[in-house]
Amino acid sequence: MPNSQISIYTQKEQGEQWLRRYRGCLPVFACVLGFTETGLIPGISAAGRTPEDRKYTACADAEFLYYGPEHKAQYPLPPLAAGASPVLISRAVFELLKIPVHLFNAGLPQLPAVPVIDLGGAPAKCLSGGAAMEITTVHHLFEQGLLWGERLAANIQQGYLIVGECVVGGTTTALAILTGLGIDAAGKVNSSHPVCNHAQKWALVQAGLEKMRRDEEDEGDESPSSSSSPLVDPLKLVATMGDPMQAVVAGMAIAASRSCGVMLAGGTQMLAVYALISAIAQAYALSWQPEAVVVGTTRWVAEDPTGATVDLALNLGKNSLTSSGETPPLLATHLSFADSHYPQLRAYEQGFVKEGMGAGAACIAAHLSQDWQQHQLLAAIEAQLERLSTALN
Repeated sequence: MPNSQISIYTQKEQGEQWLRRYRGCLPVFACVLGFTETGLIPGISAAGRTPEDRKYTACADAEFLYYGPEHKAQYPLPPLAAGASPVLISRAVFELLKIPVHLFNAGLPQLPAVPVIDLGGAPAKCLSGGAAMEITTVHHLFEQGLLWGERLAANIQQGYLIVGECVVGGTTTALAILTGLGIDAAGKVNSSHPVCNHAQKWALVQAGLEKMRRDEEDEGDESPSSSSSPLVDPLKLVATMGDPMQAVVAGMAIAASRSCGVMLAGGTQMLAVYALISAIAQAYALSWQPEAVVVGTTRWVAEDPTGATVDLALNLGKNSLTSSGETPPLLATHLSFADSHYPQLRAYEQGFVKEGMGAGAACIAAHLSQDWQQHQLLAAIEAQLERLSTALN
């Protein structure tokens, strides 16, 4: 029987098969770090109190995930308006279960103070300008994703690959990708705010689409690019309004799915990547195994009353650009912080933060491999926060 600590919101039968297949197995974790100047817009994200803080969120999360709470960080975890970084959740699980962690720099403004695999990418400009990245950079990052997906999967005998991310402002670039692929996503995405800032996100996406249309008209390009007519080339869409993480994770998942299970760790951002995978596979005639891929997140994302995550996942299956014609299984951990001693953790129950750094997938992995229950997860996460508080004092 599937674990009682995991909910399946879409594709229930396929999700149950996946969970049965990987019960008792430990994953390998790959986390792709990226950056978009979209994340610097005031109010766009709560993953860092100020735009200056948000420049370093990915570096801080990577450093904490790799070294833990006692390490004197070059990039300390940024202050949040409320809540605590989801990396506390991921670190608690990966440390205790000794899950291998691989960190990838897809395009950050500065190098993290941890061992990372540098993929030769670059930070993205704000998506509203309709020219986020060079197309050559996007193709390079996608090829790197394919390469590393194959490499990582080759060393996985029985388990599966979790692919997580850290991109501040990434739910807005996700909205842009979904919209550009012709998927109805407006008002459905999530955010790190307790009430999602849908209007702000949508205005940025509309500005990016309009700039893209004008550029194509100037170039005499007749390929459609309205929200109702998807772009022919999904990698061009990433270059126009995406972020560097998206191309890498799409490549990783395509390659890894051919030989092992893949859990895309996140909510809105990974649903956008799943849609991108399907579109890329069709546009470039690449083989992949859709039944090997699930999306894993937290219930704070899956049941976010200010978004519509399940509806969004279902809408992926209605997209003509998908090669699989399927909605991915959307899984979520039942983790609750309602009874936590720490107000920073209880803030998650008010809708702050919700997800990031593979937090939801890490909990799913703990449920699957060790049958961890709510009290075990909570104790492990609170221990991380206690150690961090002690180290800072």
